[in-house]
Amino acid sequence: MKIQAAVLPETAADIQVGDLELAEPHAGEVLVRLHASGVCHSDLNAVDGTSATRCPAVLGHEGAGVVEAVGAGVEIQQGTHVALSWMPSCGRCEECVRGYTHLCRKAWGGMSHGGLLDGTPRLSWNGRPVYHYSYLSTFAEAAVVPEQCVIPIPDSVPFEVAALVGCAVSTGVGAVWNTAGVRPGERVAVIGCGGVGLSAVLGAIAIGASPVIAVDLSEQKLELARSVGATATVRWAGSADATVRAIKDASGGGVDYAIEATGRPEAMQAAFLSCRPRGAAVLIGIARADAMLTIPAVEIPRSERRILGSAYGSVRPERDFPRILQLYAEGRLPLERLISHRMPLAETAAALELVRNATAVRAVLQL
Repeated sequence: MKIQAAVLPETAADIQVGDLELAEPHAGEVLVRLHASGVCHSDLNAVDGTSATRCPAVLGHEGAGVVEAVGAGVEIQQGTHVALSWMPSCGRCEECVRGYTHLCRKAWGGMSHGGLLDGTPRLSWNGRPVYHYSYLSTFAEAAVVPEQCVIPIPDSVPFEVAALVGCAVSTGVGAVWNTAGVRPGERVAVIGCGGVGLSAVLGAIAIGASPVIAVDLSEQKLELARSVGATATVRWAGSADATVRAIKDASGGGVDYAIEATGRPEAMQAAFLSCRPRGAAVLIGIARADAMLTIPAVEIPRSERRILGSAYGSVRPERDFPRILQLYAEGRLPLERLISHRMPLAETAAALELVRNATAVRAVLQL
């Protein structure tokens, strides 16, 4: 079938929107007619070359839509509303058997080839292959994806909200709920209030953390954080040390968990130093491959401060997507507040530019 899609011809090239061929789903695969796709900083990393991506490629890894066709052996029914997860865990590798399906060796190892689970793409242009991004490629009218990537959602959930649950929301909320295991009354700071960071703010508020302190350079994003319930806000003070002092003042001496969502070493350092004894910096942001984190080693044994990495919010999509969407339905996670821009597929390049200049909290392509 022919579809419209936004294609990255090569690293650092301009995005081009045009017609591609999308093959029918193979066994164990699902064809989804997409209605919304979030635009994430990880997509921009692929454009800029921060994350190596096989090209030409259709980017996008936050999507939601309706099942249109299924391959052999697939149980989900046509017409089902779904959110997409970019982590199709195999269930058999060592990490999956240990219960860490978000760290699946097979899924992580297969992302670089640009195909689906069998290593081959379903997209093409003039008979030449066009590669997938994170098994999904949601900057398109439709996508063929592994069955494991498809999570049913209630028909009442807006597609634009469900799309964000596929990455930004789960990464931020999951870092608070799963990786950190924040409990009611514990102190939380979130450094970086884009879509992922604000999702962490919402997750901390929903779990009963107090205080919840939002930290960012942008006064506009800090105002949004206040409007969704952040207890206090701190403007990035130009250095890790100065920002740490402000966080400690706002929290009464330091936080139990500092969620870092920028990928910048100075922000990671501030997260670690803003924790009180036995606290933990939870690092979500994707750093450059050559980035190094410097922290005072004496602070680790003396205060038992910890550093926790968080990939995809340590989520299990089949468990956590429904939990998140239930709290959204109850009004406890106002996820629609994360959407700052709604744009058509034809404006994909402009949406990525909004991410580049930090204007967007979350831009959503309406498909």
